[in-house]
Amino acid sequence: MLPALPDGDERELESSEEGGGAGEERRPERHGSTYHSLYGYRSCRSSQQGADSGDGSPSGAAAETPSSEDFSLSLLDTNLPTEAETELRSFIAKRLTKGALFEGMGNVASVGLSIPEYKVGCYYCRFQQENLLEMATLESDINAPEYVVCFLGGSEKGLELFRLELDKYVQSLKINLNLEQKTLETYVNPYLRSWFENAICPIQRVVQLFQEKLAFLLHAALSYTPVEVKNADERTEKDISRFLAAASLQGLVQEGTMTSLCIAMTEEQHKSMIIDCSGPQPQLHNAGSNRFCEDWMHAFVNGAEGGNPFLFLQILENFKLKAIQDINNLKRFIRQAEMNHYALFKCYMFLKNCGSGDILLKIVKVEHAEMPEARNVVTVLEEFMRETSVA
Repeated sequence: MLPALPDGDERELESSEEGGGAGEERRPERHGSTYHSLYGYRSCRSSQQGADSGDGSPSGAAAETPSSEDFSLSLLDTNLPTEAETELRSFIAKRLTKGALFEGMGNVASVGLSIPEYKVGCYYCRFQQENLLEMATLESDINAPEYVVCFLGGSEKGLELFRLELDKYVQSLKINLNLEQKTLETYVNPYLRSWFENAICPIQRVVQLFQEKLAFLLHAALSYTPVEVKNADERTEKDISRFLAAASLQGLVQEGTMTSLCIAMTEEQHKSMIIDCSGPQPQLHNAGSNRFCEDWMHAFVNGAEGGNPFLFLQILENFKLKAIQDINNLKRFIRQAEMNHYALFKCYMFLKNCGSGDILLKIVKVEHAEMPEARNVVTVLEEFMRETSVA
């Protein structure tokens, strides 16, 4: 089944089915300046209040909603103006009072602060230092220090798209945070300051680097073609790897299908796609593309003109949803073609017109490998497509 789109996004997908509409019709979003704040969080409750009751269920005290007197927030690092930081701290304190911050789970909201922007998107997450968390688990009388980190920029909707990426970004901070060794200025502060560049902008940088050649990257991601990057700096290599992972259908198709497709693509005669970054523009070798990926490439390139980094992930999600929609349509036609020759012709016409027939056939071939009737239909379709390409 095609995954459901959030409210308001169905129209975007419909307008983007031919590729270019995804970037052209979406109104640009302001992202302005970006900010961060890191707070030390300390609970003022006694350890007995957090203990479980004898029957194994949480005690009445632990189940209570905390009040502002149950905790304290101390500012460790920020680049916000003083007045805006005070307002942010008040917002976080209210969320803590409502019991709305769970350890390790990031949230996104819109906050109004005394900064030049309008309401700004705010990602906030409560976490514990990794090594001290393990010690606290071993020795129950030790309370591991906790922290609350906030990243501000763009809109609530924009940051929500990147919430999982920001969760990963906080996870790295959680592992490396060590204030006792005075790493605040040498590691923590630069890490917090560069959250937008490192967590939000990689996809935008890849679009700007590859431009029209992005179609080859999209094709490699959809077809699970192995990619080898040469002569690139560490950041560029990570950006490309992240783009390929974000553009793939991992998690949207059956895990067994994905694994079999990866093996099949690796065993095929053609080699890995090589990306050589030794010059000002990347040079690609053994690269493939199709009309579907070329159409969506234009959506990304058109989106790059607006300079909005939040837009690209939305285009990427629409790109994948359209690919899944095409896969589901082809599978439905194949089921019909098992009993109806006219439906077989519909399959062929769909493959011919969708722009990604080469990839779709490989995916359904793997999925139908253990289904004789469907496999026969796929074999006939492959022959049709070969004859058409030769002609």
